Amino acid sequence: MPADSGEPIIVLDQVTKSFGGFQALKGVSLNVVRGHKVVVCGPSGSGKSTMIRCINRLEEHNGGRIVVDGIELTASIKNIDAVRREVGMVFQQFNLFPHLTAVENLMLAPRLVRKISKKEARALAMQYLERVHIPEQADKYPAQLSGGQQQRVAIARSLCMKPQIMLFDEPTSALDPEMIKEVLDVMGELAQEGMTMIVVTHEMGFARSVADLVVFMDKGEIVEQAPPAEFFARPRSDRTRAFLGQILKH
Repeated sequence: MPADSGEPIIVLDQVTKSFGGFQALKGVSLNVVRGHKVVVCGPSGSGKSTMIRCINRLEEHNGGRIVVDGIELTASIKNIDAVRREVGMVFQQFNLFPHLTAVENLMLAPRLVRKISKKEARALAMQYLERVHIPEQADKYPAQLSGGQQQRVAIARSLCMKPQIMLFDEPTSALDPEMIKEVLDVMGELAQEGMTMIVVTHEMGFARSVADLVVFMDKGEIVEQAPPAEFFARPRSDRTRAFLGQILKH
């Protein structure tokens, strides 16, 4: 577990993002300390996914500053590439290549980006399939895997690039209920190992047990952020209380 220096590895300072006339982010500011786990929750359309997509430049922010591990995200391709090397991302849809086996999906980026040999790439891929507890699925194609297995392959694929930060965009929302736990368990293990993580999710049990900080967003703004014990026991905002009232019923 890395020492908690208290130094932020991710800084968002008054970040704005618009799509045409719609303002998706309205001056969002957030510091993520190295090694911390941040869970972001909020209603649909609140800006959660847009925020984390801006952190690795899948979306370009319009205003404010985003700094990742000391590198400011600007229009510079060099800066964008440097940030993306440090940041892994796991999506709601698994985004695996259907014509490649699980192990081939994992081998692709290390071979293309790092230029390592096929043998080294396969050894690395197997190490991370082991890490997410599905080495026996290595030679199956995505269509032969369950949703939970596909999502674990997607997590392993990101880990193959040895990122310092992992972003998860509703990683369990496309899964059947019985598969959610296997994905959350793998994410929980990553958290225990000290990975810096931002997780957009409605899984409040995961937020309670894993998060260092819970962030509630609504209408493009961060309404409230607090450690989980405080966030769940004493939410300060009426909007937060209404959201928790809805989501904790289910």
